[in-house]
Amino acid sequence: MNKHDFYYELPQELIAQTPIEPRDMSRLLVYDGKTDAISHRRFCDLADILHKGDLLVINNTRVLPARITGVKDGTGAKISFLLNKRVAADTWETVCRPAKRVKLGTTLVFSPKMRGEIVAVGDEGERTVKFDYDGVFENILYEIGEMPLPHYIHGTLEDKERYQTVYSKQLGSAAAPTAGLHFTDGLLKKLEDKGVEIAEVLLHVGLGTFLPVKTDELEAHKMHSEYYCLTDETAEKINAAKREGRRVIAVGTTSVRVLESCATDTGMVCAGSGYTSIFIYPPYKFKIIDALITNFHLPESTLIMLVSALVGREKALEIYKTAVDEKYRFFSFGDACFFQ
Repeated sequence: MNKHDFYYELPQELIAQTPIEPRDMSRLLVYDGKTDAISHRRFCDLADILHKGDLLVINNTRVLPARITGVKDGTGAKISFLLNKRVAADTWETVCRPAKRVKLGTTLVFSPKMRGEIVAVGDEGERTVKFDYDGVFENILYEIGEMPLPHYIHGTLEDKERYQTVYSKQLGSAAAPTAGLHFTDGLLKKLEDKGVEIAEVLLHVGLGTFLPVKTDELEAHKMHSEYYCLTDETAEKINAAKREGRRVIAVGTTSVRVLESCATDTGMVCAGSGYTSIFIYPPYKFKIIDALITNFHLPESTLIMLVSALVGREKALEIYKTAVDEKYRFFSFGDACFFQ
């Protein structure tokens, strides 16, 4: 397939710049694959939409304030870095701008408590930084870093927690698993009271998720790898749901990638951890998930390709056109959709 097969027109004014308050008052487009019907709800209605016995799989990753500024030793030039992936306890793969000023061996000062040295150089602005710091690395980041909002969001975020899910636990992401941003503690309680089971997986979201597909042919596109973990406890919950014929509903494409990466040929999952570079696009056949809660994704992105694998390319584009016509809010701080 060709990446241009996944293009759609989106007016710029529909790209959400700020999050909705409260979180669960965002709109929710619901597509029922059995009846081919679309309905328009609010996210807070989710407890009325899901069924008793459904298994909701959430990604408990937590976003680092991963955008930091360093000053070059000797020149005082300011360089912006975006932490992408931890490769050792004190070493990170990053993307920096302006990259041409940052050579192998360059040293930088990020704060009185943290310095860094460039120990590897990539072709497209990637730089691997070995940090030397006094204290706890994550605490220093919270002092000096900014949330790594996507390029299409032009403002800044005063409350860093608004770019975290309410169930975030494990630090390590360079971007939020945005489908989860709509949940509140109250909504999660309503779901549990109804008998919806909740299971947690981990996938640290890297920048590769949002990089454009540069090759025309999808088969030639190379996904960046991301760290995941699926515990024994979660595997048991998922496998029990599959055996009993209950629905497994992924919250976000990040949860999908964990589940499908851990899937077996028998339609179950195996617990495990490591790095996945799974790329899901039509005609991929899902082994684990039965339904998906997700946001609206960029044209020609790997994420809209994943959605198209679930509902079909033409249907996905039809649903997106409906969302545009109905003036839904798009992308990270936008509204959500539920494909069932």
